[in-house]
Amino acid sequence: MNITPRDIPPRSVWALEQAGVHPLLAQLYAARGVSHPDELDNALVKLLPPGGLKGITEAAALLANAIATNERLCIVADYDCDGATACAVAVRGLRLLGARHVKYLVPDRVVDGYGLTAPIAQRVFDQGADVLITVDNGIASMEGVAHAKALGLQVLVTDHHLPAAALPEANVIVNPNQPGCTFDSKAMAGVGVMFYVLLALRSELRARGVFDAATQPKLDALLPLVALGTVADVVRLDANNRRLVAQGLKRVRTLAMPAGLAALFVASGRQAATATTFDFGFALGPRINAAGRLSDMTLGIECLLTDDPARADELARTLDGINRERRVIEGDMRDQAMQVAESLFDEGDEPPPAICVFDPDFHEGVVGIVASRIKDKLHRPTFVFAASQAPGKEHELKGSGRSIAGFHLRDALDLVAKRYPGVLLRFGGHAMAAGCTIAEEHLDTFEQALNEVAHEWLDAATLQRRLATDGPLLPAYRRVDLVDTLHEAVWGQGFAAPTFSEEVEVISQRLVGEKHLSLKLKHQGDPVDAIWFGHTEPLPAKVTMAFRLDADEWNGVRRVKFFVEAVQD
Repeated sequence: MNITPRDIPPRSVWALEQAGVHPLLAQLYAARGVSHPDELDNALVKLLPPGGLKGITEAAALLANAIATNERLCIVADYDCDGATACAVAVRGLRLLGARHVKYLVPDRVVDGYGLTAPIAQRVFDQGADVLITVDNGIASMEGVAHAKALGLQVLVTDHHLPAAALPEANVIVNPNQPGCTFDSKAMAGVGVMFYVLLALRSELRARGVFDAATQPKLDALLPLVALGTVADVVRLDANNRRLVAQGLKRVRTLAMPAGLAALFVASGRQAATATTFDFGFALGPRINAAGRLSDMTLGIECLLTDDPARADELARTLDGINRERRVIEGDMRDQAMQVAESLFDEGDEPPPAICVFDPDFHEGVVGIVASRIKDKLHRPTFVFAASQAPGKEHELKGSGRSIAGFHLRDALDLVAKRYPGVLLRFGGHAMAAGCTIAEEHLDTFEQALNEVAHEWLDAATLQRRLATDGPLLPAYRRVDLVDTLHEAVWGQGFAAPTFSEEVEVISQRLVGEKHLSLKLKHQGDPVDAIWFGHTEPLPAKVTMAFRLDADEWNGVRRVKFFVEAVQD
């Protein structure tokens, strides 16, 4: 591990401090590219205007016409947290804006696979819908959209995934990553795109005289769901996404949120009044995702849609139970997959530039999490495959991949598809996460092809694990009130949570729970407690350490505690 302090532009620090930003926050923000205090203004009026999204005016008109003629709308969702929150935002928002007939359909991960397929389009039609709206999917659904159009359905695709060379022939597409879209934020999650469509629809309904500024529904009630989906999908938190998340957190902290979110906080043992992005990413998000991985995402969506606290509590506890089951399956799979991955190279040698792992016993709902764990440990682009459980598809493998900086996973799959036609049956995704389906007989070819691309794209510097930090922590900033201040801010993908680094003295160390290292450190002359989760190897007396700030409470007294992230090799 190479621990490297970030550059901190002094002019940006000065400009932020002059605007009244706390000196520590000014350094942290400047190191993350913030150069002007306006970038930290999270007011709703600072959101990018919806009109910048290609197709959004047409989408608003399509939906306004459908509402005016009392047409039946059906949302086709995805089975992850972004898809679930986007579905809940769509259903709640459309009903708020006057739609009387709104249903949703979420594909089954095993039976249906990903996206809008022709059979799903048929099911939507058979249910009596007039308009089909995709959320968090659809940009690659050529056959599904074509079948829906052939049946006479109007099709609105809302998505954020990267498109292929051709686009589906939907009535309207809203996706910031589609060709010709000049919207400044290309990083919006699917839930953010759907929220923007609702903003444009409300504006269209105002123009038609359905509402005025005083009578229009308040869509800000949907922002807690937008924030949850945005964080859980690990999209880059650019300025616009940070505003969406900050506004959602603001409402959650005042307990102004759907009953299902409140119940999920209780089920996960978190406090909504002091909610953070970590709660969204590591507590609520995984519980929603677990439904799509192991059961039926309808459970997650219903939890987000219900306004009945008792029903919300029941669903949240069910989701918590499914998530516990997911942890057990993931733990067993992770150990098994790590053994397979480490068998690909001799002890002491470097791993291959890309990792591919398959076992017939793997559960396809958990391959993405396991790929992420292997990627984190070996610092290599990683694909984990499981045998398809879909009827008639037993010969296929479904893979989920996670990548490292410098290796665009979806582009790599695109290159593999071009070089080895027929190997990839389906693929899609982003730079850091992607999925694909292959025939089992082509697994070795896929592994060889992916490693060829990795050999070409990755050099020794890229393959060296690096951790960017914020450098030493001044003792004056080692305070509980500053811990709280840091926790209140919005951190996440592309806007990393503060991590400090410097040499510390290890006074004592012991194992707790057989897999965590509890430490007493001397930090710039003062004793500090620390913990390194998931680490058991003892540390030397002095070590350069990267750590995050937290606080714990003992006998009514709160004290600063370090959460260790890494040590210098």
